[in-house]
Amino acid sequence: MTEAPRSPLESADDRTLAGRAADGDTRAFEVLVRRYGPLLRAYARRILGSSDEVDDVVQETLITAWRELPSLNDGAVVKSWLMRITSHKSIDRIRARKNHADVDDVVIAEPERRSPQAVAQASSLRDAVTTALAALPAEQQRCWVLREIGEYSYEEIAVELDIPASTVRGILSRARRNLMTGMEAWR
Repeated sequence: MTEAPRSPLESADDRTLAGRAADGDTRAFEVLVRRYGPLLRAYARRILGSSDEVDDVVQETLITAWRELPSLNDGAVVKSWLMRITSHKSIDRIRARKNHADVDDVVIAEPERRSPQAVAQASSLRDAVTTALAALPAEQQRCWVLREIGEYSYEEIAVELDIPASTVRGILSRARRNLMTGMEAWR
């Protein structure tokens, strides 16, 4: 079998593809989707803690990107721009959940032995973490989720929230201190 010839768009840089897609070139946008789709899925899965909502988040990201591409000033940053949209969409999904069980499952693993005592203890701990997280101010929750669940660096959180990295450090410090206070009974 012979390989199909590669489209010249496949080797184009992000700036070119983003510019053409912003002008309505669907083929250029398809190349961006093929190039970054798997990364966006992996990133959304890492933030969400499960794969139940990953496809929806990636689809919402791509719809938003298609609509907003004309407003992107520098096509060379399309990758980080897509990641930022994915992050926002994922965090919105986490916020919209009535029960934060998926976040809790990432934070607290289920006991391997399912004795009634172990199950009750894990359930009680999960409830305590949920309560402690819910008690944090929104800014602290968001920083904590980005750092601990999304595994963002301080600098990435700063860019995401449009605040200085030193402020991120302070917010995370307060969030961890507040969580420790909220979890005092479990020490």
